[in-house]
Amino acid sequence: MDKPSLPTTKRQGHGDKLSFYDFGPTPFFALQKDQRFSYCLYVPQDYDEQASQTYPLVTLVHGTGRTAAQYRDFFADFAEEHQCIVLAPLFPVGIIEPNDLTNYKRIQFHDIRYDHVLLWMVEEVEKKYRIASGGMAMYGFSGGGQFVQRFFILHPEKLRAVSIGAPGVVTLLDEDYDWWVGVRDLKARFGIGVNIDAMRQVKVQTLVGSKDDATWEITIPRNSPLWMDGADKQGANRLERIEALASSFEKHGIAVQRDVVAGVAHEPYKMVDAARHFMAEVLRS
Repeated sequence: MDKPSLPTTKRQGHGDKLSFYDFGPTPFFALQKDQRFSYCLYVPQDYDEQASQTYPLVTLVHGTGRTAAQYRDFFADFAEEHQCIVLAPLFPVGIIEPNDLTNYKRIQFHDIRYDHVLLWMVEEVEKKYRIASGGMAMYGFSGGGQFVQRFFILHPEKLRAVSIGAPGVVTLLDEDYDWWVGVRDLKARFGIGVNIDAMRQVKVQTLVGSKDDATWEITIPRNSPLWMDGADKQGANRLERIEALASSFEKHGIAVQRDVVAGVAHEPYKMVDAARHFMAEVLRS
């Protein structure tokens, strides 16, 4: 549904002119550096272009269903209450390979670096609005949880907090295995080494439902093109895999807030409250 018809005024933004549709729940904007990708925002309605207040950035990464706008909407009241700006990227199905569903989850897909795509989106938002320093908070569930935990490994200096929700496949801080199972070849693959000290400065939540034990979507057979040596180290289901991820972080001195939502299976919108609560504590601190 379109926004209600309200009186509009010309509003001067942070470097650019802002319009009525640059506030509240925005449309999807094409990323100017690569228009295959887009993002929407939630900007507090009382954002004042003439003031000096800065706004923390909260980034929400969708799962396989690409429900970017729905996640944004779940955080609309949160954005108003905590005076932050919400960014929800959209990474479409079928980029390069028709019907491919997983492209963004492991960061690199063909010649696309999805971490760079997201950072370009952040740059665009920073040019348009007054974004607070100190890094963004980021939440993702399922496929989004895969992206978020790998972005955390690659770019901890860009983050103040991460909430990693029920990833189907995880990357451990294990130097005995290559990416995506471990991080042995991180420098050669991405030109980035693991910065454990920076990772320790980020608030980390792992989040899963107590009944999230189905394996039909996340089992990787040995004859699958996704199979890698060490893939069987993670555990059989999301409960075991997020436990392995949290333990891997903790072994390196990275504090983890482990949250399990009772009675919930792999149900993304039932996890939002726990993620919002964690994010609220981060922003208040």
